[in-house]
Amino acid sequence: MNGTRRDPVVHTLDPISVSSEVGPMHAPFTRPPLTRPFTRRRRRGAAGVAVAAALVLLAGCAEESGAGDDASGLSGEIIWSDFGGPTNEARQEIYFAPFTEDTGVDVVSVVVNDAMQEEMISGGPGDYDATHVGLDLVYANMDTLVQIPEEYQDEALPENIRAYAFGTFYVGHAQGYLTDTFPDGGPETWADFWDVETYPGKRAWPGTPGSYDSSCEIALLADGVAPDQLYPLDFERCSAKLDELRPDMVFYTSYPEIQQLLVSGTAAIAMGPSGQFSALRNAGQDVTVSWEQAVVSPNVIAIPKEAPNAENILALTEYFHDPERQAEFAGLTHYGPGNPEAYEFIPEDVQEGLVTAPGHTTVVHQDSEARAEATEELLNWYTAWLAD
Repeated sequence: MNGTRRDPVVHTLDPISVSSEVGPMHAPFTRPPLTRPFTRRRRRGAAGVAVAAALVLLAGCAEESGAGDDASGLSGEIIWSDFGGPTNEARQEIYFAPFTEDTGVDVVSVVVNDAMQEEMISGGPGDYDATHVGLDLVYANMDTLVQIPEEYQDEALPENIRAYAFGTFYVGHAQGYLTDTFPDGGPETWADFWDVETYPGKRAWPGTPGSYDSSCEIALLADGVAPDQLYPLDFERCSAKLDELRPDMVFYTSYPEIQQLLVSGTAAIAMGPSGQFSALRNAGQDVTVSWEQAVVSPNVIAIPKEAPNAENILALTEYFHDPERQAEFAGLTHYGPGNPEAYEFIPEDVQEGLVTAPGHTTVVHQDSEARAEATEELLNWYTAWLAD
């Protein structure tokens, strides 16, 4: 990851991940305005509790540093770094605006600068109070991250990591296609994705080194490996399976290209983050997504230990954990929530578009801990495979 420092800006990009839903695919795209699929019943009373809990945890840091006169005891700002676009727009509306209204603390959004993120995640200084990462990066850096108050931890995360991340949402690396491409029924499994005789046409596939996403897991699943036998990843076997399909691949270098490739007919089927297929639906396209063997990738927010405004960002974690707010976020972004209670507030028709919906019982969950141990190998492997 490399980058240059940027001034704080409101995002216009929505790239998705290296090993998760974040990373180097930085290209703008047009999407209809966010609309509410349902109405959230706002919880107003808990805001003061969240702020108080954060301040107690920090032993009165805000008071000692001369916090303002706001009843919350907080003042100043939060520097929030993520990848922008509709995901950030949803955060602005659902989490940031009410937090600022309740506390007077401004949340300033900036586009992730890779160099600063790496420096802070590994324990160094910087401007960020919170940064959007994949869960594997959290596993690799637990010692240099601030712990989340127990009552605001996302229960959907594994117990050994949930104290170090918040704002969890789940992306599905799935296959999707325009429904009329296969009017008699299209592919469902990854083996079907490889079957170009039964389901003819090009396959849209990630084409930049850092955007390996779930490529290896998907190749292994297509080759018949059982979900519980995926790790440690067999890179030679992954490469061999990808080689079989390579003549029928069309590579994209930004996620919005997935939409362009499908709509233009350049690709018949695409593998990519489920949010791209939702964007096509929002644009009026009839899209079929197969959740069979879709690979679930957790995305989270981490707080570096050198966060300049730690008391403020810890107070914000309560807003992110609220199940009704998470339900609205899921409705706007089509990402699965980190608090399972959110499903009580998500209509069934909205749940159908979420990879972690209770009815999607055949999805495959990434092992973020295993991937954390193989981060460098993953990048080196995919870089080499693309270059062959």
